[in-house]
Amino acid sequence: MQSKYFTPTGGLPAQTQLLTDRAVFTESYAVIPKGVMRDIVTSNLPFWDKTRAWVLARPLSGFAETFSQYIVEVAPGGGSNRPETDPDAQAALFVTSGSAVLTIGGADHQLTEGSFAYVPAGMNWAFTACKDAGCTFHWVRKAYEAVDGIPSPDPIVTNDADIAPTPMPDTDGVWATTRFTDPSDMRHDMAITIVTLRPGGVIPFLETHVMEHGLYVLEGKAAYRLNQDWVEVEAGDFMWLRAFCPQACYTGGPGPFRYLLYKDVNRHPGL
Repeated sequence: MQSKYFTPTGGLPAQTQLLTDRAVFTESYAVIPKGVMRDIVTSNLPFWDKTRAWVLARPLSGFAETFSQYIVEVAPGGGSNRPETDPDAQAALFVTSGSAVLTIGGADHQLTEGSFAYVPAGMNWAFTACKDAGCTFHWVRKAYEAVDGIPSPDPIVTNDADIAPTPMPDTDGVWATTRFTDPSDMRHDMAITIVTLRPGGVIPFLETHVMEHGLYVLEGKAAYRLNQDWVEVEAGDFMWLRAFCPQACYTGGPGPFRYLLYKDVNRHPGL
């Protein structure tokens, strides 16, 4: 059964294919289309077995600086007992295909398509892909910004299918957000959500804000306004936005447009 969430498979295009594509990197945003996620741009990761990763975002001075994001492909039976080498890094995982066992603090959790997990900074965890199917997931990493008087977050394991999307105000449910964490929970300094727009739905103004974004299109297609440009994006594409990049979108269908969204929240900007 094919996953409803787009998952890259790598490979290389034929020598006869034209070079023209939609990839672009500007001073305010980048678009990394699915067609450039090929075998030769993957990386191996320390202490991960039978695993490769597409690095979609990493902190860059003068661009987006708060997070890194990978698509991680783990072959059947692969994984890691020491997945994170930075004790300050928290992790958010979202599974797009396959299944795995995630161990957090000694407790095992079965992950399947649509599973989301949050692992607090400094907590021991492990990841083992199923032996029959393997697993592909998004991994967002951010150095946790501790605040005196606010405790660290607890681990979270849930699934997209188990969370009712929250309709955005005055949209009749055409625009909705699946929230994996409570936006009012000040323990969290980042938010990972899934945004859903039905055919014809729009973000009806140019959002211009301090939060950085990583947006991976899970399903559908849309026209996206990024700074001064309109770009077409579809399932499998990644958009990377620095702070204050104006943004909006229009969805034409025929099906829903859904994307996995990262943003930094709930903290004073560093001075």
